Parts: sequence; structure tokens; C-alpha cells
Amino acid sequence: MRHSLLFAVFAGLVWCGALAMATPGTMLDWSDLPDPSVQIFEDPYRDLSPEQFDDILYVVRLRGRLQQDGGTKEERQKWQELLTETEDALAADGIDADWLLDQREIVTERRRKAGTNGNPQFDGQTITLAGFAIPAPSDPDGRPVAYLVPERGMCSHMPPPPPNQMIRVLLNGDWTPSYFHEPVRLTGTLKIDPTVQNMMVVDGLMPMSATFQLETESVETLETEADRLEWKQRAADRIRAAGNRKTGGAKASE
Repeated sequence: MRHSLLFAVFAGLVWCGALAMATPGTMLDWSDLPDPSVQIFEDPYRDLSPEQFDDILYVVRLRGRLQQDGGTKEERQKWQELLTETEDALAADGIDADWLLDQREIVTERRRKAGTNGNPQFDGQTITLAGFAIPAPSDPDGRPVAYLVPERGMCSHMPPPPPNQMIRVLLNGDWTPSYFHEPVRLTGTLKIDPTVQNMMVVDGLMPMSATFQLETESVETLETEADRLEWKQRAADRIRAAGNRKTGGAKASE
């Protein structure tokens, strides 16, 4: 009886350990990836109306003209009048153009950090994250690579996301994305390891700038029948477009 009890306890421990090993990583959302310590900052440009922002750009252009030797005396006098008028209009709105322009480099650096710094809390952690996979050229050693982005269309018909919203994925096993923006859920070890790789995507050469790298442990495809049909239609459209370019738009039988 005692041996049976000990065996049951041992089996239970083994079973619980197996469950722990099989437990997926911390479930993350894309909003968890940026470093939260650099997301909130003073940005005086953010408070400008579109008209005020245009006035600031106009001030920069007019000052640039006046710093050069070009233009007639009458033109330069007109530029100076326009510059004074624009600066006065900004001042009437409580905007100091000189101070604002002095903030350009500071704000640019703050924005850069907000878009590139990764959350150190998840550096080296096992995580699970869903997104859209983009096929990429293999590493020099032949290892398959993909990129994971939060929205379908990014890096092709849409601009790429900020680097801390893109993950370079090192794949294990036989799976690789079969088409652009294949929906997947990945589990693996996430590391802050910034990389930039130029690669061909739908709209041409694109610099793929990623703050993170993910060493995959498992891949769950989230593909639906609609995804498959959409991919087949896009492939057919590309083949048709390529044929039209070769024939100048004429049908093969003509």
C-alpha cells in the first residue's frame, strides 16, 4: 500500500512537471513590447495645429532663403516681411518659434527612443505573441528566418512599424511562412537584439529594422480558409500582371 502511495505521488509530480514544461510563455500584446519608461515625454510639436506646424516650416524655409545670397533686394525684403508676419502670428498664439526650433533635436531623440527601445522586462523571457509573419531570406548558415509584425500589410502596402513593433524570428523545425502576412502565434525566447536587414518585399527593397529577435519553440498557424483564398487570388493577380508586362497588355492569343 505504501509503495502504491509513493508511486502515485511520484507520478503526480512527474505529471505536474510535464504540465509546467508544456505551459506556453507569457502571453504578450504588441503594446507590451516598447520600453514604457520612454513612452511619455514632452513633445511641443504634438500640440501644434496643422496650420501652426505649417507656419513653423514656413519660418524655416524663409530663414533659409535669407541666410543665402540669392534673390533681389525686393525679393529679400518681401521674404523678411513674410517671416516677421509669420513669427508674429505664431507669437500671438503663444508659440516661440526660436525655442520650438531649438527643441528639434531633443524631440527627435525622444521619438527615436520611443520607437526603438524594447521593454527590458521581457528580455530573455519565454513569451507567446500573435501576429503576421513575413518570409525572409535565410541566415548565412541556412537557418530559416521570418519577421513578425502586428498588422497585415505592414512592410508591403503599408509603411513598416517602428522597430520595437517588429520581431526578427529564428525558426525551428520544418515550418516557414507560405505567404506574406500569414497569421501565426509564436512561442519562444525573446531577446532585445536590434538588427537591420534590407530585403525585397511586395513593393520593392525594404529595410527591416527590428528591435527584437525571437528564438521559436513552437508555431501555431492561425490561417483561415479566407486567408488561403486571398493568397491564391493575389498569386494569380501577380502572375497575370507579370504576363501583361511581358506582352505589353496583349493577350497571348493576339
